[in-house]
Amino acid sequence: MSLVSPWRSDFPALAILEAQGQTYLDSAATAQKPQALIDALTGYYTCGTANVHRAQHQAAERATRAFENSRIKVAHWLNAQSPTEIVFTHGATEALNLLAYGLEHRVRPDDEIVVSALEHHANLLPWQQLARRRGARLVVLPLDEQGLIDLDAAARLIGPRTRLLAVSQLSNVLGAWQPLAQLLPLAKAQGALTVVDGAQGVVHGRHDMQALACDFYVLSSHKLYGPEGVGALYGRGESLLELHHWQFGGEMVRVADFQSAEFHAAPLGFEAGTPPIGAVIGLGATLDYLAKLDGAAVTAHEQVLHMKLLAGLAVRPSVQVLGKPQVALASFRVEGVHHGDLAHLLTEQGIAIRSGTHCAQPLMKSLGVDGAIRVSLGLYNDGTDLERFFAALDQSLELLR
Repeated sequence: MSLVSPWRSDFPALAILEAQGQTYLDSAATAQKPQALIDALTGYYTCGTANVHRAQHQAAERATRAFENSRIKVAHWLNAQSPTEIVFTHGATEALNLLAYGLEHRVRPDDEIVVSALEHHANLLPWQQLARRRGARLVVLPLDEQGLIDLDAAARLIGPRTRLLAVSQLSNVLGAWQPLAQLLPLAKAQGALTVVDGAQGVVHGRHDMQALACDFYVLSSHKLYGPEGVGALYGRGESLLELHHWQFGGEMVRVADFQSAEFHAAPLGFEAGTPPIGAVIGLGATLDYLAKLDGAAVTAHEQVLHMKLLAGLAVRPSVQVLGKPQVALASFRVEGVHHGDLAHLLTEQGIAIRSGTHCAQPLMKSLGVDGAIRVSLGLYNDGTDLERFFAALDQSLELLR
């Protein structure tokens, strides 16, 4: 495997990890960071920090401009109609909780909230708890044999009592793009709002919110090669009007006295308190970096790597890949071998992978397994990384058997 990533040198941590004998194959959990992000963070923190939107001095004006420029960049990246459709959060998880509380008023007893059987806990538990608070029913869409949401079942289960549909764009376990183009209209036809968890999907290619036509889309920066502690909620303009405020404090207030208050509309009305200013600015710098890359070349590189990963797993006896992964990751088990034992031996050989239920316990239970090994790839991975992984895998399996 001589497949080389032309972008590897843009990520300085990889050279350090390699010098330590480490091979990073856990990008679906969090991605390594490009030098462009590191430079942006250093620049912001060394030039003087300040809070945004609240002061008139130079440092505050500079921070506010950079902060709002990042909002414009996220809007452009997603092809939102306006930057006002982008709300900054502390990650996809917070964005989903914001929606679960902000849309609570739309859900009444015996209404239905629809999710799928493959959801990450972040896109399951907020809706589960909303259903409990409101006396609603949580309806779970089953998967077909390919690991895709079963559209025939969805057509039966999504009905006039459906108020919300919340589904992942790309499974963090099965690595399969979900049929959102066919699924979302089923909910829209019933007058339901649609929420897409894009935490995994946003990393691979550009996704046009006008074409996707969902009401809300959430993402986390740290999976998109950006800093931790920040994410974004995209909301279609008219859909954002449906949201009630859920956190209260500074910045989101228009007028307040001791007995009442009026709040800003989105986005500022949903960004209470001091936001993660440096991280937001860093996310903007990361998007600048990604925008300069040849997107088609990145996609082709990831696809070739992915096919080599699947091919290597397929020729090893007793390895069972979960589902039919389509991009950048594969979760697998080995007959007669506990995933935790295998992960320990891989770690001992410097291979950074993920083992366990991947925050998707209901999915694992439905598949009849208690966990799996997950290998996930970034644009910086290359053929040498896979060579090291397969050599370590073979040695580990030989020891375990």
